[in-house]
Amino acid sequence: MVRPDFLIGGIAIAPGTRGAADLPVSVLSNHTPMSLPVTVLHGREHGPVLFISGVIHGDEVMGVEVIRRVLKHPALARIQGTLLAVPIVNGYGLISHSRYLPDRRDLNRSFPGSDQGSLASVLADLLMREVVLRSDYGIDIHTAALHRSNLPQIRISPEDAELMTLAETFGAPVILVSKLRDGSLRQSALDRGVKVVVYEGGEALRFEERAIEAAVTGILRVLQSLGMIKAGSAKPPLRKPTMSMASYWLRAPQGGIFRSALSIGDWVKRDDVLGVIADPLGDVETDVAAEHSGIIIGQSHLPVVNRGDALFHVARAPHPGAEQAHVEAEEAQAPLFDEDEII
Repeated sequence: MVRPDFLIGGIAIAPGTRGAADLPVSVLSNHTPMSLPVTVLHGREHGPVLFISGVIHGDEVMGVEVIRRVLKHPALARIQGTLLAVPIVNGYGLISHSRYLPDRRDLNRSFPGSDQGSLASVLADLLMREVVLRSDYGIDIHTAALHRSNLPQIRISPEDAELMTLAETFGAPVILVSKLRDGSLRQSALDRGVKVVVYEGGEALRFEERAIEAAVTGILRVLQSLGMIKAGSAKPPLRKPTMSMASYWLRAPQGGIFRSALSIGDWVKRDDVLGVIADPLGDVETDVAAEHSGIIIGQSHLPVVNRGDALFHVARAPHPGAEQAHVEAEEAQAPLFDEDEII
């Protein structure tokens, strides 16, 4: 049975072809049109529909590069099912280097949205209607916030065996089971039967090669496991992901100058010192110590801190022992740019 065309934004994508649609959102104050760009790979053969989204937060630019590399991979030339790629969801924030939209709202707290609501609500509604609700699965790409970095990790909701299988297949160093947040894409999608995992890695406004490659390879593994690309297109992970059912933030006990002793990927035990906060002359120093054993999955890079600032994000897990003191993403397999792209 021949698959029908995939219709999006008034454009028909025939089976076995790749097409693109720019879904209108609004115009800027100078009347420049803003849209939601979607690339569609519509296979000749039936299969799942999966979406990949990036830049829901405008300063988390790494998703653009991840999706670019995925779309260039030769294995996608004969895809089964349909892939919907949305590299830039929040174009407004991307242009202004801001996490938020012009209405000062966080898009990832605005789902499922409404076409009669705020700008954030309108954009959330458009993504839900045209992309998310037409999919069976989704991978939402994020990075740490500004001046922080994240170890590559997958976040899933509790008590969902299929999501756990997808997370294990992805093969990031850490799987964190985390509660759903009201208004998030992940919650709104799952409420409507669409299975979504969230990838976190790298930092805002930066391209971090290992985090990019971990995301690209993980996405290819998921596509392969769903039967959307041929077997052997993605190498298996080198090691089993670390599983964590909870995490916590270590915050600055006082203001001062912060010196970190450890970094993302390092394992810690309870009471281990992760860093020190001192006054500018170094006369008074305060240790920042782990509250529970686990692995550092997020870290601040700011040396000047105030009391209460988040310094380390630790995923709770049993310490594996001295033989594995550090975990990191797999070695990068591809350059940031192809040789023929460098002029």
